[in-house]
Amino acid sequence: MRARPVAWELQLVLLSSVWGASFLFIKVADRDLAAIDVALGRVALGAGVLLAALGIGRTGLPRGRVAWGHLALVGLVGNALPFTLFAYGETRISSVLAGLWNATTPLLVLLVATFMLPDERPTGRRVIGLVVGFAGVVIVLAPWRGAGGSQLLGQLMCLGAAACYGFAFPYTRRFLARRPESGTALSAGQLLCATAWLAAATVFVGGAPDRVSLAAALSLLALGALGTGLAYILNYAIVRAAGATTAATVTYLVPIVSTALGVIVLGESVTWNQPVGAAIALFAVAAPGLTGSRGSGRAPRA
Repeated sequence: MRARPVAWELQLVLLSSVWGASFLFIKVADRDLAAIDVALGRVALGAGVLLAALGIGRTGLPRGRVAWGHLALVGLVGNALPFTLFAYGETRISSVLAGLWNATTPLLVLLVATFMLPDERPTGRRVIGLVVGFAGVVIVLAPWRGAGGSQLLGQLMCLGAAACYGFAFPYTRRFLARRPESGTALSAGQLLCATAWLAAATVFVGGAPDRVSLAAALSLLALGALGTGLAYILNYAIVRAAGATTAATVTYLVPIVSTALGVIVLGESVTWNQPVGAAIALFAVAAPGLTGSRGSGRAPRA
């Protein structure tokens, strides 16, 4: 008797939980590890999970210099840089705020896609959506509070990470999405490239920690194996079962999970402007009347 496949609705809940918990795992791992080591461990462990999945399915990695050239760029901009920026950012701000900055990713994807993709031409409604969305970004940043120094730098790092995703998703759609390889194979290649980028960077930055607590070690393991490895597999499974637009709804669940875990587990605080600004940014992408988007501009990632 064949095992019944897991319903995509359950997979969606699991994916949002895993990606939402990633910001908690980063915060805990940051206590004992350098931020760049957190990012390196994350992509290396994630690549290992995806390579194991390819081995089980007897599927190979992508071939050809063109494919690996694109994967190297996406691995840098879509994984190595944003994972490092989030890890550094969370040394200065709460995991709650980092998760909310991640929620601006769909807005930044929409901005880049408007100019990068031929079928995403700027329209009046799309421009209004972008203006509304970036008003939400300003509300999250809260310049009237006079935040500066370390906290402002942390927020800008997390915004930079989301901006990296904003470039990586449209680039992936244009140059990799139509390739014959499976999503798992492409993701494995992307994470292998990200691992190589970060391994090279650690020669100049970072160093061996004095000690690593069990909590930090387990958080890094969960961040890599679950939040980066299993999450990719779940995401592609949902896309196949329910479509890309449905899969993109995880974007709206991730900040809820990350906020709840930050408040309950870490005791972090939330000010009114943070969830309000993130909600406005998400609304600007989700409302078809504002953006005219058919869903291509929305993309989940943690």
